[in-house]
Amino acid sequence: MTIALAFLASYLFGSIPSAVWLGKWLHGIDVREHGSKNAGATNCFRVLGKRTGTLVLLIDISKGVLSMILSKYLLDETGSMVLLMLAAGICVLGHVFPVFAGFRGGKGVATSLGVFLGLNPLTAVSCILVFLVVFFFTRYVSLASITAAFMLPFISFFVFHQEETEWLWFNAILSCIVIIAHRKNIKRLLNGEEQRMNLNASKM
Repeated sequence: MTIALAFLASYLFGSIPSAVWLGKWLHGIDVREHGSKNAGATNCFRVLGKRTGTLVLLIDISKGVLSMILSKYLLDETGSMVLLMLAAGICVLGHVFPVFAGFRGGKGVATSLGVFLGLNPLTAVSCILVFLVVFFFTRYVSLASITAAFMLPFISFFVFHQEETEWLWFNAILSCIVIIAHRKNIKRLLNGEEQRMNLNASKM
């Protein structure tokens, strides 16, 4: 029962559609109908402005962290890292396919960061640094996200020597989820059509 509860709670946490709800409550619009039509922090920065975009980003990260805190509590007696990793993956899937927003969510980058901060903070911080470096030089949020996701398994294995089979699978699957969610961005990047993020030009 506790396992099912942990999985359900993780999915519901992930399903909190902060971009959709804040867009409607604060601006009267559905962010999924504007900009890139994605319910994520990046599109919120462009469409709704810095303040709302920042709030969405923090909420999406926090729901990943909180889902891991609750899952650790519920799954403590099992002592299973695999179950905890499954709960993390379910939380990210909840963000991508949220029950509270017609299963049309974001790409899972911020929530993936949240669950990883809850599970493996050192690797998470390293991926943040990769993201920031790529974003600083390119101003492409999508490319920075894809690069950080791609590097995740390698950082975990080669830098922090997490060689256990469950970590190898978890990192690979989480990385693939994020990269696949960016498939349209990859196509735009290859075609030279992807928009760069200009924070100075964003709305307040």
